[in-house]
Amino acid sequence: MTTLTETILRPQQLPLNFIVYLFISVILAGCSPLGALNAFVSDGNVVITRDIKYGAHQRQQLDVVQPKVLEALSHKRPVIIFFYGGAWESGDKADYFFMAEALASRGFLVVVPDYRLYPEVVFPAYMDDAAFAVKWTVDSVSQYGGDANNIFVMGHSAGAQIAALLAYDNTYLSRVGLSKALFKGMVSLAGPMDFLPLTEPTLFKIFPENVRAASQPINFITGSEPPTLLLHGEADMRVGLHNTRNLAERIRARGGDVETTTYPDVSHAGILLAFAAPLRNNKPQLERVSAFINQRASLNKPYVPDNVQPTTKTLK
Repeated sequence: MTTLTETILRPQQLPLNFIVYLFISVILAGCSPLGALNAFVSDGNVVITRDIKYGAHQRQQLDVVQPKVLEALSHKRPVIIFFYGGAWESGDKADYFFMAEALASRGFLVVVPDYRLYPEVVFPAYMDDAAFAVKWTVDSVSQYGGDANNIFVMGHSAGAQIAALLAYDNTYLSRVGLSKALFKGMVSLAGPMDFLPLTEPTLFKIFPENVRAASQPINFITGSEPPTLLLHGEADMRVGLHNTRNLAERIRARGGDVETTTYPDVSHAGILLAFAAPLRNNKPQLERVSAFINQRASLNKPYVPDNVQPTTKTLK
């Protein structure tokens, strides 16, 4: 006999109409739409450490989500730093537990930072927050079972722009004594990579004219970037598909390493929601990301900062 508790712990088995009913009920109870997804996600297979400070500001905190399988493993797990979206003016790490759980369910350790938002800050201030979150990860993630030599950066929408700039432009990581070479890969979900000219009034304020060119990840492609995976829905009306196509073409033209997958009939939000436990059944996005990270993490090359010469040992 299947108990109610067992059913809740297996949300992918629930009938879709029942999921929709529960989802609407949770929203009506006062939860945000994204936060409502967390009501269907079991935390029984993960260990969550919340509100770890990586800086002095209230928004400079992060959550760490570990797969419980770590307790039975002698080796540390690849790390994904996930930056959520929200048009650079909204978002809360607590709402993205469903994403962290999805990635942790595949054996990865996940770091989800908050960062300062408009109107408190404009570009590039939030990039400094992102760099400090990476610095914390490099210095501290091993305490949670993560492998500091296997760090990936990932984001959705505005968060993908943050992830890409960290991976492509050394400006921000160099301020905290790190280099983009530390990343084993970058994953973008519907990322704005080439979004000039601006079309929305608020964006003119978020991206002042004198730094606007520096906000475009496509402007920093040299061919030496970390391996890149770009996923985009073909029905995305928020961030045009040309962002992914243009970036991929630029990376290939410069001799870089990029993989792209687009999904028919998938919207801007849909590519994110496909990772949520009640909705991801038979959807390929999570497995696509997992395969990319497992392939790149298996290389397991140690990170050596740009200003440090690697040492070589010859085994006899």
